[in-house]
Amino acid sequence: MQVVELKLKQASAVLGVSPKDLQNLVQLNVLKPSRKDACYWFDTRRLLEAKVTFYLKESLGASTEVLARFAKALSRDVSDEDWAKLRYLRLSSRPARGREAVEVRIPLRELARELDEQLPRAQLYQDLPRGRKRPDWKRELVRNLEAAADDLAGITYDEIQSAIRGYRAGKKGLPEVTVGGEKRPA
Repeated sequence: MQVVELKLKQASAVLGVSPKDLQNLVQLNVLKPSRKDACYWFDTRRLLEAKVTFYLKESLGASTEVLARFAKALSRDVSDEDWAKLRYLRLSSRPARGREAVEVRIPLRELARELDEQLPRAQLYQDLPRGRKRPDWKRELVRNLEAAADDLAGITYDEIQSAIRGYRAGKKGLPEVTVGGEKRPA
């Protein structure tokens, strides 16, 4: 994996989530990125931790409290070398003494590969200083809008509507839960 350091807005673009969702997990102490100059900074490891946390949230629909426990265990128990080597990460949670633990297997290598593929998105969200806009911002906006219009030239209104409906339907879908038995040797 590439070594990077991104601000919260850039990290949210790479992760494919809204900046507000990422900020909420930071403010609720689920994720703990470093903080410099009143900004949250995500290094490579923190990005992968965030990716795993959002994967758990999306697939399990877990509460913030449960996500915080899992994220704390991840940062405490998994070393930097393990992040690069592991194919799967297994989390287990024991509800009460003497009971079987619930186990969740996370495809860590696949999530790391997805993160590597999405890193170029950070370049789209360049950081701007506070205050005035850049001098050529209007020309840049017009140029970007013209490029987007050229990209959408052959697409009809109905195709756009169906793509939006498909995207929204996919976001509303509940996670798939599968039940399978495992026999233990006697």
